[in-house]
Amino acid sequence: MSAVPLPPTVCEATPLRLSNRFHALGERFYTALPAQGVPDPHWVVTSDACAADLGLPPDWSGRDEWHALQVFSGNALWPGMQPLASVYSGHQFGVWAGQLGDGRALLLGEVDAPGGPLELQLKGSGLTPYSRMGDGRAVLRSSIREFLCSEVMHALGVPTTRSLCVTGSPLPVRRETIETAAVCTRVAPSFIRFGHFEHFTHTAQDLDALRTLADFVIDAYEPQCRDAAQPVAALLETVARKTARLMAHWQSVGFCHGVMNTDNMSILGLTIDYGPFGFLDGFDPGHICNHSDHQGRYAYARQPNVAFWNLHALAQGLLPLIDDDESALAALEPYKTVFADEMQSRMRAKLGLKTAQEGDAAVIDGLLKLMAGERTDYTIAFRRLSSFSTAEGADNATVRDLFVDREAFDDWGAAYRTRLAAEHSIDAERALAMDAANPKFILRNHLAQEAIHRAEQGDFSETARLLKVLQRPFDEQPEHAAYADFPPDWAQHIEVSCSS
Repeated sequence: MSAVPLPPTVCEATPLRLSNRFHALGERFYTALPAQGVPDPHWVVTSDACAADLGLPPDWSGRDEWHALQVFSGNALWPGMQPLASVYSGHQFGVWAGQLGDGRALLLGEVDAPGGPLELQLKGSGLTPYSRMGDGRAVLRSSIREFLCSEVMHALGVPTTRSLCVTGSPLPVRRETIETAAVCTRVAPSFIRFGHFEHFTHTAQDLDALRTLADFVIDAYEPQCRDAAQPVAALLETVARKTARLMAHWQSVGFCHGVMNTDNMSILGLTIDYGPFGFLDGFDPGHICNHSDHQGRYAYARQPNVAFWNLHALAQGLLPLIDDDESALAALEPYKTVFADEMQSRMRAKLGLKTAQEGDAAVIDGLLKLMAGERTDYTIAFRRLSSFSTAEGADNATVRDLFVDREAFDDWGAAYRTRLAAEHSIDAERALAMDAANPKFILRNHLAQEAIHRAEQGDFSETARLLKVLQRPFDEQPEHAAYADFPPDWAQHIEVSCSS
């Protein structure tokens, strides 16, 4: 790619202190190049919460002297920004895809934020050497989806990349139809993926670069691994444990990623790359949220096993730096117990169980089996379960009426009541704890679709309103009760794919 002048630096005093540790690794790891700006940019939505975590003041987006709209549309830079597209490889849908890389993303730099370093990345900022057959752009539809979901996942407590803002432009972009361009600014401690390590082992076959990358990740993000007998094996085990906890959190909130390729797996155990994601409406373990996933590889119930498969791919990528195969396999082994223990802990919390007792698995599985048989709404059922009364003769109609087979629910309810009595559970106390574990509000596809529809008409107020609701997912918010209602019939026909 021929050299292109960088966008102008727009002010002498940046509102952020920036550094570039990834840039300092050298050009084996990336291509330095500018964003391809967009014409006539405008704000679509901003996250005040994310801005605060970066150390930006509340009025950051409107400060004329900072030209933030131009910076986060790819039209300008703040001092210290050194844009680059990183190179990586990966397995896509279980098949080795070879070299990939940031095909529509640019890392701008690393912010010295109050809570620790955070990287800024533009998504949708134009062609890079890794765009392959793509145009390097993002559209308004997918950018709004990613923005909202990353922020609600953060509010749910799920490890995730964040979104600072979305800017839009009238620039036409072709997907299935002609849409308009948008740029989403993403935030994370690091955007390094499993595929970065796979690249230097299998594609570039550069073991010196592989060592440099592993040392960087250990020293920058997992320094406790440095003192281990085998620091890289310790790193692999740390990633396995974090990924296990992430999978349990996904499953417990009913989140489906949709495209769990190894290049979409974070080395820090973050949810990354929101594309054809979806939260469960009716509980269906076999639910496939990605319309492009014809074989159902990434169905909801398969996500934990896919993550384990991906960890084996990461282990293969790190193997040249680990003494033997047995050490690599041993580093992966904790995934199984960590996932199982974390999943049980989260499901107990959803049921309001304070202690671990024999037979808990039967109570949990009994409810899930009942819900799966009737496709009971996952989020609503668990939220309503907090109202369950242990009083003699209580009909518990609020949750009971969600089930067609009332008798089956009554049988489960009797077992649940017995289990609660075994730990002397107090209804009022349990209800508060359950409401803190079971969100009332999630980003259902139809809510995102409504916000997108209005945004495509030039009205961004619904996106901002939905963000405000989703940032408090566990609160009652009675004035926004409609956002927690059952999805309309037309929501069953929404399709999301890898282009979403």
